[in-house]
Amino acid sequence: MKQIVAIDGPSGAGKSTLSRALARRLDYLHLDTGAMYRAVALAAIRAGVSLNDTEGLDKLCAEIEIKLREKPDGLVVLLNGEDVTELIRTPEISMASSAVSAVSEVRGHMVRLQRELGAQGGVIAEGRDVGTVVFPNTRAKFYLDASLSERARRRYEELREKRADNTLEQVRAEMEQRDKNDSARSDSPLMAAEDAIKVDTTYMTPEEVVEWIAERVKELEKG
Repeated sequence: MKQIVAIDGPSGAGKSTLSRALARRLDYLHLDTGAMYRAVALAAIRAGVSLNDTEGLDKLCAEIEIKLREKPDGLVVLLNGEDVTELIRTPEISMASSAVSAVSEVRGHMVRLQRELGAQGGVIAEGRDVGTVVFPNTRAKFYLDASLSERARRRYEELREKRADNTLEQVRAEMEQRDKNDSARSDSPLMAAEDAIKVDTTYMTPEEVVEWIAERVKELEKG
């Protein structure tokens, strides 16, 4: 039986890279919950809605449409029909998404949508509260982590490829602040589920992580 695979962990731990590859490896859907919050953040900034305006964000979430589409070259994020895949990957949107994700009303809208998308199983769901809140009853839970220095280096290299001018020090400082924000929020803080398998990716290649988790998921598929 196909599983709901929950992949949680902080920014830069390798969740997105792993989840994309794992979805291809197992022929599952890649459900990037973080991208959904990023899309909300982008919509809020465009609409001039304050990131701490609970009522405004609640109304915004009720009106916007977020869709995820899997294509051969990766996941496409659609906001009201517009491809915003690249627009939501900036440091500004990263920090803004951390702010909106702390709003209970926003999380309520997104969790409902995520559960609808994953209801039939066969999904690799990545985020920060997938195993603890969105799909707490799934058996396939993994918590990815890596040292702050390694996570910052990975994000810095990713931004360099996009010709961003952020320094490694800036990326590290922003990542450290986001870690604090995500872990300290009152609603669904970043944490590993008690029954999640913890995987330190600091010294592992993406291929090694994918292969190891794929084998665990296959064992669960057999019952």
